[in-house]
Formats: sequence, structure tokens, C-alpha cells
Amino acid sequence: MNAADEFLKVATDYQLGALDTESQHPFTTSLSQMARADVGEAVKLMHQVDVHALRQFAAKSTALADLARAIDATFAAGRRVFLCGCGATGRLSLSIEIFCRMGVLPVPDAERVVAFMAGGDLALIKAIETFEDHPEYGARQLVELGFQDGDLLIASTEGGETPFVIGATERAAELSHNHPWFLYCNPDEQLFDAAARSRRVIENPAIHKLNLAVGAMAVSGSTRLQASTVLMAAIGFAFMHQHDPENAPKEVLQLLRHVVHCDGQFLVPFIEHEAAAYERGAFVFYVSRRFGITVVTDTTERAPTFSLVPFEKQDDPAAPASWSHFFMPEQPGAHAAWLALLHREPRTLEWPDVRHVAGAEVLASYDFSAQLAPRRKIRTHDAEHLQFHIDGGAGEMVWEFDGLVHHVDLTGVHEFHAHLLLKMLINIHSTLVMGRLGRYLDNLMTYVKPSNNKLIDRAVRYVRLLARRRTSVLPDYEEVTRLLFAEREKLQPGEPIVLKTLAALGVKV
Repeated sequence: MNAADEFLKVATDYQLGALDTESQHPFTTSLSQMARADVGEAVKLMHQVDVHALRQFAAKSTALADLARAIDATFAAGRRVFLCGCGATGRLSLSIEIFCRMGVLPVPDAERVVAFMAGGDLALIKAIETFEDHPEYGARQLVELGFQDGDLLIASTEGGETPFVIGATERAAELSHNHPWFLYCNPDEQLFDAAARSRRVIENPAIHKLNLAVGAMAVSGSTRLQASTVLMAAIGFAFMHQHDPENAPKEVLQLLRHVVHCDGQFLVPFIEHEAAAYERGAFVFYVSRRFGITVVTDTTERAPTFSLVPFEKQDDPAAPASWSHFFMPEQPGAHAAWLALLHREPRTLEWPDVRHVAGAEVLASYDFSAQLAPRRKIRTHDAEHLQFHIDGGAGEMVWEFDGLVHHVDLTGVHEFHAHLLLKMLINIHSTLVMGRLGRYLDNLMTYVKPSNNKLIDRAVRYVRLLARRRTSVLPDYEEVTRLLFAEREKLQPGEPIVLKTLAALGVKV
């Protein structure tokens, strides 16, 4: 049985097009065209989507008080709080742990906050393919980190259907009388229709649910945008107010005020300048001490979202260089850089069947320390490298890039809010840079990398949707799936799987 046959056997479990998080936002149906024609208007549209999502979040925020109480009770009992997710929610889970270790979020002991994501810490900067399709992996990572009775798991999944996260949540419910929390961003009725695994976890009385549905994403299916923002905010606000839970929901309105005040129009020249750099063959180093985890998250997520070359393995001289790369020039070596980013030793997976993609030896080959710059000169044959700094002292955030400088006023803004604001700004920035480079069409992820079952279905869905728009005929799901798998075998780095499959169907874009 070939790979297409294997997928088609389970395809109905991953046909998620009816979910809000997979739908097209009406504000941004021409986002790719706007990114080229009028960047300021494109920024305005994406900012409006953020504001709209936060307003919906505010209407659902009263339950944050209960989550804050659960965190407080867990710490008071001397137990630990675990956080887990996959992809963007995995990175936000690790970010919350790092914020606790940095003192941005208050905890009695940072060692009592343990975050993990599908694929271990390496997945923070390198997508670990197929991991999210395995609920048993989520359960196994949870247990191996020492989760015990009395511990609390806070699990987040933007879609509400990720098998890895569901597996971890259900195992936590079995192991601990302290009921886990399951946070997600789609309406229950949609999830009940879409996936039996979602219905199972939502209806489980031993699991607390927090539905934070905020509608469609600015780019269809790109849950690294609004969904992961509200999930990160929800968990962080609960940590902030574990001792005064009734005040947790008020933080949502405070964040909304910050976002409304900062409309992001200063991003326009930065977007145009970075896109132009890539067009002429230059590369970009992103540098940040204060905001490192937030900056590296966005830089990492560009690769799977837009089929860019990911951060390169330094022990592979043939690996192509990524367009943008996170960089910590003050750190002398790879291990020091990892320690500085995570504020702890890295956690890897040494399972015999995954060590080759997620183990310590592999993680050590990914370097964003001072050693990176000379290696990149060799790898890119002395190509132009620009540094993009996002930092700032008390009361401000400073963006600096190749002569462009902008100061964002953060007077009176809590540091966690500053990271959330930066997340939204840099998400807008990177999305519109990619839009100017043609890395999506309308607001569809035509360069999506079909590396797991959900993304395979998404790519098939986009092929069918675009084919129908151009021919008025909806092609057969199985036919498109088989064509997509055939094109995936021939796909070169940076090529758009959706557009290649459309061409194989004989449809012109």
C-alpha cells in the first residue's frame, strides 16, 4: 500500500474544512494582492482581524478565573503545572514556561512549571513531521517528564482536534485527580461533526474545557496567528492572577487597549525592506535578547507555513541556508545559546524510533550562537546578511533594520503584554513579507507543507477550491489526493505543492 492509500484510509478523520480555524476570513480575501499593492492597507486588515479576535476573546474570558484558581491550588498543594501543545501551541507552551523562568510570570518555583511540545525542544525551531498525528506520543512525553497524581496539565490546541494533545490530555485525566484543562478555538458543534476524538475529549467529565473560538484566521488555517495569540494570553493571564483570579479576565481588555493603540502602520517600511532583501538574494539575522523566545517563534514558523527552508543543520554542509535565522551573537556556542533561550537545559527525545530526528545529538547540530555568522558566510558564499534587531529598554520596544528604526511606547505595559503585542506585530510583519513574495494566494496557504494528515487534507482542499473557482468544477477528492502525493515526491525546496497539483490537474492559476 502506497502513501496515498494510507492517507485515504484515514482521510475522513482529518477533513476539517468546516472548522472556523480552517475557513477564510472575510476581511482578508484579497490579502496577497493587497500585500503587493498597498502594504499599509494590508497591515490595517490584519490589525482589524486581531482586534476582532480579542473582542471575541473578551466575551469568553470569565472562565480564566477558574483556570487561575486551578493553578493556584496546584502550587499550594506542592504539585507541578505542565503545559503541552503541538506546533504553534507547543511553542506557546514552551514560551509560558520560559516566561516563568524569566520572572515575567509569577510562580513560587520555576522548576514546578514544565512545558513540552510534540517532538521535544528541537521542535521549537524545527518542525518534527507526523508527530502530531500520534496520541500515544503525547501520552508518552507526559509520563516521561514525571507527571503524577496531583499535577495539573494545561493543554492547548488551536483546532481542538490534534491527536497528540488529545492523547496527552486523556492520559493526564487518568493519572491525576487534578483534572486537566483543554483549551481550543473552534465551536463544539463543529468539532463534534468533524472528529470523533474531539467529541470524546470535550465530553469527558474528568477534563475541564475552555472554548476560546474567535473565528477565522487572517490567513486561512494559519493558527499561528489569532488562535495561538488568544491561547497564550489566556494561559498567561491565569498565571498572572493565580492569587486574585477574579482579575484575570480584566487583562483581556487591557491587551485589547494596547493593540488598538498600536495599529502597526510603522511596519510598512520594514515589510517592504525585508521583502526586497530576499528578492535580491540577501539573508536576514533576527537578533533579540529581551524578546528572544517570541522572535524565534515567528522566525521558525515561517518555514512550515510558507514552505521556506528551515534553520539549517550545521553538521550538514549541503543544507541550504534559511532566508531568515534567529541569532544570539553574544553566546559563544550552540549549547550556551540553547541555555540562554530556554533558561534551562534542553529536553530531547531519545526513543530509538525518533532519536534520529528529535534526540540530543540532532538538537546540538542546530546553532544560533556567535558561531553561526562565519558558517553562514561559507554556506552562502559571502552573500549579503542583514541584522534585524528587536529589543528595547524600560518602557519601549525598538525595531531596527538596515537603517530603519522605530520605537514602540510600552510605558506602563506589563512585560507579558509586551510579548503578546510583539507576537501580533511580528506575525503581521512576516505574513505580509511573504505575501509580497507570493507565498500565498488570496488568503489561502498555497505553499503549505503537507507534513501531517491535517495539512495533507488542507492542501487537497485548497487545490479543489481553487480548481472550482477557475473551472466551476469541483475535482474528486481521491483524484486530487493521489495527484498531490505524486507531486510531493517531485517537489523541490520552496515549491508550492498546491499550485503544482493544480497544474497537474490542468488548471491554470
